[in-house]
Amino acid sequence: MTILDQPRPSRRETQATAKAPVSVIVPVKNEAENLRRCLPALAWADEVYVVDSRSTDETAAVAAEHGATVVQFAFNGVYPKKKNWALENFPFRNEWVLIVDADEVVVPELAEEITRRIASGEAEGYYLNSNYFFLGRPIRHCGYSECWNLRLFQHRLGRYEKMIDQTGGRAGDNEAHEHVELQGRALRLEHALEHYAYPTIAVWVEKHNRYAVWEAAMYDQFLHEPIPTTIGPGKRFKRWLKKVYLRLPCRPAVRFLYSYVFRLGFLDGKPGLVFCTLLSFYDFLAWANLYEQ
Repeated sequence: MTILDQPRPSRRETQATAKAPVSVIVPVKNEAENLRRCLPALAWADEVYVVDSRSTDETAAVAAEHGATVVQFAFNGVYPKKKNWALENFPFRNEWVLIVDADEVVVPELAEEITRRIASGEAEGYYLNSNYFFLGRPIRHCGYSECWNLRLFQHRLGRYEKMIDQTGGRAGDNEAHEHVELQGRALRLEHALEHYAYPTIAVWVEKHNRYAVWEAAMYDQFLHEPIPTTIGPGKRFKRWLKKVYLRLPCRPAVRFLYSYVFRLGFLDGKPGLVFCTLLSFYDFLAWANLYEQ
């Protein structure tokens, strides 16, 4: 059965559930354990799509068990990646879409705020902040106390930046660093996602090894190409800072001092020390991949 062949509930059935008119996209690969925490927290949404990259664990079974629509995605190694493919091809029942990773949780306060704000008509998109957890503990400093991303928007008005993957698929099939370009107004939500991105050091290293390959491949584009005007003023400023930062010598040392000292990472104790050291190692790994090229 294809995605277009799947039966859709009637309008009366949809209204009877009293769920928020939001379609959620959850991109995954081998995320069975995280989905057991993520999907129950999405029961308030009208529909949930789990976009799988042919997982070898119980991801598809867990998603179906929680009532999500499972769709398999095959990356061609270039474009589009998973989130844009979903935005361009899914028959959404709702005008609003929310992008949630499997290692994230929408807390009840955030779900209530989403429902209320999309009904207000005040904007076409909303930025969400994330509360990061590392080794089971919240990271309150290190530059990670605020991590705003445009995750909630009217799907016909938003797409992720089109950055051609020059790694041949080695960096993964999902938009990890690309930002949403929105044709409309975007505001911020008060409540934040809970982000359990790094439960172990091994998970952190696996993810950032792929990210470093991508960063190296995108080096020239970040350094020389114009910054998109549609990713929002905050993201444009960060992209400008990145252009400056990429020209600095000894970037790993700069990253550690920035995260651990200037952004008060030392107040997060031993997890903060480990986290900031890993961040500096990530910058070194990106430089090393660039040197390898």
